[in-house]
Amino acid sequence: MEAIILSKNQYNELLKKIDEVKTSLDEKQKNPKDVFVDNQEFLQLMNISKRTAQTWRDEGVVSFSQIGSKIYYRMSDVEKLLEKNYNKAFKKVKR
Repeated sequence: MEAIILSKNQYNELLKKIDEVKTSLDEKQKNPKDVFVDNQEFLQLMNISKRTAQTWRDEGVVSFSQIGSKIYYRMSDVEKLLEKNYNKAFKKVKR
């Protein structure tokens, strides 16, 4: 096995960068609902066509942000859409 020797400053810098990456990952995991997805990701996530997404936006079914021609959806809004249209399972009565 090959050994790599670092100076104290290099070691501290490496620890600092690792800590920054860890902090960034922790933040993303804490608030996944604050993440935005673009239109293409939304289409794949919901398994719908561009036209369906356009209709949903036009009818106010789903909230979105638009910057120029680029459209984004907040994951919390996507979850609200799914929760709002959630149908609880029911037990079928046998006759």
